[in-house]
Amino acid sequence: MKTIKTLLPYLFLLSFLFSPHQTAASTDFSNLFGYSAQPQQSLNYLPQWLSVLERHITQDVPEGNCSDTFFNRCHLKNWIHFLETIKTKPLLEQLNAVNLYANKKSYILDMANYGQEDYWAIAKEFLYNGGDCEDYAITKFFSLRWLGIDSNAVRIVILQDTNLRIAHAVLAVSYNNDILILDNQTQNVVSHKRIAHYLPLYSINEKKWWLHLPRM
Repeated sequence: MKTIKTLLPYLFLLSFLFSPHQTAASTDFSNLFGYSAQPQQSLNYLPQWLSVLERHITQDVPEGNCSDTFFNRCHLKNWIHFLETIKTKPLLEQLNAVNLYANKKSYILDMANYGQEDYWAIAKEFLYNGGDCEDYAITKFFSLRWLGIDSNAVRIVILQDTNLRIAHAVLAVSYNNDILILDNQTQNVVSHKRIAHYLPLYSINEKKWWLHLPRM
C-alpha cells in the first residue's frame, strides 16, 4: 500500500501539530482504538478514494450473461443476490455475513493484480481478482451501504499494525455504543476495544475523512 506508506511520516507529524482536544466529528468514532478523530476539510487529499467512489457508481453494476461455464461472469450478480438474502436479518448478523463473504476471496497483492504497488479496487474488481486489505474493506463498505446502513455509521480505517509492522486497512461500524471491526485477518467481527495492536491513522466514508490522533 504505497499511498499509506508515503503518508505515514506526514500523518505522524500532524498528530503532534493538531490539538487532541478538538471536537471529534462523531461521538461514535471519537475514541476509535483509543485515538481521537479530527474531521478534515476535503476528500481531494485522497485521490485513490475519490476514484473508487466514481468507479463504483459507473462500474459496479451486474453483468448481463451468466451462461458461460468456463469463466464465471456473475460475481456481481452473486454478490447482489447474497446481499438480498441477508437484507432483513439483524445488523449484527449482516456484519458477520458480509465479513465472511468478502474474506473468502484470495489475498493478492496489487502488483500481481494491476502491476501497481498501490491500487484501490472497487467491488467488481475485487470479486473477480481478489485483492489486498483495503480492497476487502472497500467491498465490505459498499456491501453495508447497499444494505441500507447509514454512511455515518461506517468507515474504512487506514492504520498501522504494530504486531506485523505494516500498514493495514479495516472496516469500522458503529453498533450499540461500540465500534465493531471487520478485518480480513480474522473471520470474527470484534469490538475495537479488544484490539491493542492497531494504531489508526485516518478513516473515510463517502463524504469526509478524519485524522486520528493519540490522546494526551
